[in-house]
Amino acid sequence: MHRIITTVAKKTTTSSLSILLFVLAMIIVATAIFYYISKPKFVRYPAFGIDIPVNYSIHGIDVSHHQMNIDWEDVKAMQIKNIAISFCFIKATEGVEDEDDKFSYNWRAARKFTVTRGAYHFFNASKSGKAQAVNFIQTVRLKPGDLPPVLDVESIGVVTKADLQKRVAEWLNLVQGYYGVKPIIYTNADFYKQYLEGKFDDYPLWVAHYFVKDKPRIKREWTFWQHNEAGRVNGINAYVDFNVFNGDSTDFKNLLIK
Repeated sequence: MHRIITTVAKKTTTSSLSILLFVLAMIIVATAIFYYISKPKFVRYPAFGIDIPVNYSIHGIDVSHHQMNIDWEDVKAMQIKNIAISFCFIKATEGVEDEDDKFSYNWRAARKFTVTRGAYHFFNASKSGKAQAVNFIQTVRLKPGDLPPVLDVESIGVVTKADLQKRVAEWLNLVQGYYGVKPIIYTNADFYKQYLEGKFDDYPLWVAHYFVKDKPRIKREWTFWQHNEAGRVNGINAYVDFNVFNGDSTDFKNLLIK
């Protein structure tokens, strides 16, 4: 009887171990498949001058006075296979009083040629967050169909981390209160991890991460990814940043100002 029980126990143990190994193998296979499917697949587009992650369906650019005089009709008309410029973030303001030289023109022209537009403020960490928010609010008139306002914060200067976070929060709170929509934060992956992580994780993130053919090197969810800074677009006689939206057309529509 003892030998029978021992044999049965050994068979049960072996069977359980086999099942466990099978389950683990399936998990590994599923993880590998998911990674392969979800990992951006870059394809070279000579007309755009860069490799583009083609498993995102909504592509866009961001511009400022550095792109000089933009022909927005040409920007809108450019399409190579299934890649076209669907949206653009446009620099509006910087610091407490500066307005980008090309903002007014770019803002009107993007809407005229039906490129979904968004405005961003370049943050000066040494200045009042409230005063910078006022500068943005006085400059930018958002309309239904526009993207939410963006705070571009990528330098801490000589201030402390605590002061940076305080001033960023001031800008975000005042802008959100005025427009009635949660602003987007733009920064690079390293800066976010070092200075913003844990304090602003509930805000939509537009993250810059170049050169590595993979997802942005950041753990939290992101909404936009600036994946290259040296693209080419018809109508723009300068290099331009390229971005993708992390979602489908319904997600994109739901993000826009109502």
